[in-house]
Amino acid sequence: MPESPPTPPEELSSDFVELLEDCSAEELRAIERYADALAEYREREARLAEDDQDDVADRPEELPDDVPTRATLTIKEINGNRYYYWQWREGDKVTSKYRGPVNPDE
Repeated sequence: MPESPPTPPEELSSDFVELLEDCSAEELRAIERYADALAEYREREARLAEDDQDDVADRPEELPDDVPTRATLTIKEINGNRYYYWQWREGDKVTSKYRGPVNPDE
């Protein structure tokens, strides 16, 4: 155990350090648990926001805004006519969104 109090990090304001110094050991342990949980939450949110930005950057121009980037373009034949559909999985369900007819010249 240290014999003298620790030196506070420079990143902390003096007002915050004073508030911490007035806390009991039990309160400081509670603050520690909360701070760890809050840091994990904020890091996760930042990763998700970064992933969302990557999805936007990688998003094909022809992909509609309401279709996720993981969707694939498929062709369905209905009554002898062929159509493009965006398809993606949402849990156990496969969702489709109409794109347009298949051009036979492609």
